[in-house]
Amino acid sequence: MEWYVLIAAAVGLMLLLFASGLPIFLSFLVLNLAGLFYLSGSFKGVLLVVNSMFDTGTSLSLAAIPLFILLGEILFRSSAVNVMFDAVDSVVGAVRARLYMVSVLLSTVFGALSGSAMAVAAMMGASLLPEMEKRGYQKQLSLESILGGSTLAPIIPPSVMAVVLGILASVSVSGLLIAGILPGLLLAAVLFAYVVIRVKLNPELAPPVAESVKYSASQRLRLVARAAPFVGIIVAILALIIAGAATPTEAAAFGCVVAGVICSVFASLRWSTLVQALRSTAWTTSMIMAIMVCSVSFSQVLNMSGVTVSLVKAVTALDWPAAIMFVLLMGLGFVLCMFIDQIAVMILLVPLYKPIIAALGFEPLWFWAIFLVVMALGNVTPPFGYTLFALQGAARGTRIQELYRASYPVVLLYIAVIALLALLPGIVLWLPSLM
Repeated sequence: MEWYVLIAAAVGLMLLLFASGLPIFLSFLVLNLAGLFYLSGSFKGVLLVVNSMFDTGTSLSLAAIPLFILLGEILFRSSAVNVMFDAVDSVVGAVRARLYMVSVLLSTVFGALSGSAMAVAAMMGASLLPEMEKRGYQKQLSLESILGGSTLAPIIPPSVMAVVLGILASVSVSGLLIAGILPGLLLAAVLFAYVVIRVKLNPELAPPVAESVKYSASQRLRLVARAAPFVGIIVAILALIIAGAATPTEAAAFGCVVAGVICSVFASLRWSTLVQALRSTAWTTSMIMAIMVCSVSFSQVLNMSGVTVSLVKAVTALDWPAAIMFVLLMGLGFVLCMFIDQIAVMILLVPLYKPIIAALGFEPLWFWAIFLVVMALGNVTPPFGYTLFALQGAARGTRIQELYRASYPVVLLYIAVIALLALLPGIVLWLPSLM
């Protein structure tokens, strides 16, 4: 059977298994076993799958995943979120587009704290969106600011998705985490400028400034000082990684301990809250680990079938310009992520992409950092972006059509920034070069 028929059959079977409602980890396990049976005529190669699952599950680098998740859970389940909200609100001050700006800034901060776009979207949809509607802010622009800000979560470190991608792509996890800082901040600045310009052009999108939202200098200083310890946790983690003083796993462990102490002193972390955070971390980590250990042998099955070598030969034989190949590779990930979970898309495409980007001569860290941004964007793009559904579930009374309309400007803004990152690799690579 030709290589392109094999890969088409593998992708088709995977999509069919996903559509059947079978859990992602079981879908990959069935696909791998089916591939081994087709290639060898029996299940004698099942030990390959078992060994791969064991090697992946016992990899020390994966320890960063539950630690980063636990860090976000501790910060979210204590009153640190309310402290950060008050601080950001006071910094923005009394301007007409105030809550739009607060939405973008809070989403950026909360994204760094949690790393989950769906969690940030759900929290903002349940807390800030009703307040924005009550005060007369236009609903569509409110949804745009929340969607745009929440999409930053997988990009700005510490990010669980960056850890997973770094392991799958065999690039430095530390480098990939740090590479997301400037692109994430650039995207946040673009979203911030977008909502300000929209309100400048059409003041009716936001209500007049109320006297009650004006803060004195002393009030602003006090609120910012209360939030400083929580922001300091993230800054300390990134500083340790950039300085090379700690691996991502060690930095995450340090962050969890410090967050526990700070949240118990300056917030409302209690034993019951900590137990809830640990339970949620165990559940989320179990799902991610199950997917990874059941899918990691996918690349090995591809290598056994000869698909990988044939695919690289076919791509290099095209002799297309590198720019076109870059757009095609990113475009495929973007489209798939509209329909499939981010981790599933990564596991599907990374084994195929690794030899291709090596053959094309792309800088791996630059390519995978932009790929992470594309994955995040696909998760907020109609028709099946998971972040859209998370926000709809939290924002009661919001129709999916409203969220679709709100997502289009966000998609265009992100695509413009992705193009800029592709044209100016230094934006991605400068901070990792300092490590």
